[in-house]
Amino acid sequence: MKILRPAARKAPQLKNLGPVSSGWLASVGIHRRADLIRMGPVQAFLRVKAAGHKPSLNLLWALAGAERGLRWNKLSEEDRHRLLLELDAAVAQQAKRPAK
Repeated sequence: MKILRPAARKAPQLKNLGPVSSGWLASVGIHRRADLIRMGPVQAFLRVKAAGHKPSLNLLWALAGAERGLRWNKLSEEDRHRLLLELDAAVAQQAKRPAK
């Protein structure tokens, strides 16, 4: 007798992301490029981090590239700088919120 199991949700297949990063994204509810576009790379990065994973800034670059359909190494220094500023602002905003 064959036991049928529900199909597992596949990790997203996004440009720049390998199986580990894709698994991290799936674990926080990002399953398609549209999900990433809706959330933005900085919020996606912060969700991955909040879930207990240990992403480096390379993930942020990869997410920004995937959002735009580019290789991560095609992001300009200006784009990376803007992402860092946005990340710093989001982290500062989180620090201001009262703990639940």
